[in-house]
Amino acid sequence: MKNTFGNSISVTLFGESHGRSIGAVLDGLAPGLTVDEEFIREVLSRRRPVGAISTARREADKFSIESGVFNGKTTGTPICIVIPNEDTRSGDYGQMTTLARPSHADYTANCKYHGFEDYRGGGHFSGRITAALCAAGAICISALKEKGINIATHIKQIADVCDRDFGDLDADINKLNKMDFAVLDDSKIGEMFERITAAKNDGDSVGGVLETVVTGLPAGAGEPWFDSVESLLSHALFSIPAIKGVEFGAGFSIASMRGSEANDAFYMAGGAVKTKTNNSGGINGGITNGMPVVVRCAVRPTPTLSKEQQTVDFKAGEDATLAARGRHDPCIVHRARIVVDCVSAITLCDILAGRYGTDWLGAK
Repeated sequence: MKNTFGNSISVTLFGESHGRSIGAVLDGLAPGLTVDEEFIREVLSRRRPVGAISTARREADKFSIESGVFNGKTTGTPICIVIPNEDTRSGDYGQMTTLARPSHADYTANCKYHGFEDYRGGGHFSGRITAALCAAGAICISALKEKGINIATHIKQIADVCDRDFGDLDADINKLNKMDFAVLDDSKIGEMFERITAAKNDGDSVGGVLETVVTGLPAGAGEPWFDSVESLLSHALFSIPAIKGVEFGAGFSIASMRGSEANDAFYMAGGAVKTKTNNSGGINGGITNGMPVVVRCAVRPTPTLSKEQQTVDFKAGEDATLAARGRHDPCIVHRARIVVDCVSAITLCDILAGRYGTDWLGAK
């Protein structure tokens, strides 16, 4: 029952959706890193619901840092962050003691934990737990930024509405990191809202795609086989609820290319090795090549619906129907965007600490 990720730098998650609190323990960061609590609050605000297109559950996310930070700096010991749960309505989940929400974790959780799981609000499987990932990830984002490494994610697609591709990376990253609904083409926001609202009015949900870029990574980080940069990022990103696909660079479209088209030709620029294209997404042989790392995540439609669905009563062992009660998102793509940033930052801190030592990220 492992809830810890990472080697040189690790994060451990705890808590349940309707428990007293949720939280994270971030271990392995070097001493002397600045911990900006206002920035953590800003990051948490980007994960919270957005008006009528999100759940009606409203949590203030008033976190407290219990250890590992003194006078605004990391001490080098484990950082424990606790976020209380306040806006819970557990009575909405009485059905989930016997009825499994299709494509949710109710049934598999019951299989694994033998009926002792906290089913309220999805328990430990809930997207609520990602608030703790964001609090820990905000510290890692700041640490990477001090090294000139920047991360940003945009909403590439919601339903059938697509955002434009990345262009001027510095300008795009700066724009996205100031936005709550992070798109590059502002004219797409209205259409995306329309798709979400239409699904909500039908008691249904929609999914989408998130595209992330990381700039400033040095060449040479990562391992050639089981701890490749793609392997570790994929491992971490698939831990985010609702992520059902991860691809790098040209992704699955590379299968339709010839090698001469797919290969990224090298050239020299200002004494540095660059590539003319980036179909490999900044990674060769599992190791960063110095170009921007580009990764896309497919986000499934929220499985909890007020629309009636076929299911089973897994205790009675019979077929049933379910129209779920409670407060749920008709789309979580826009909220998952900052979670992707934070999980990527935690993973990259771990990879870089493994390459250069944990003190590499610390104060000099």
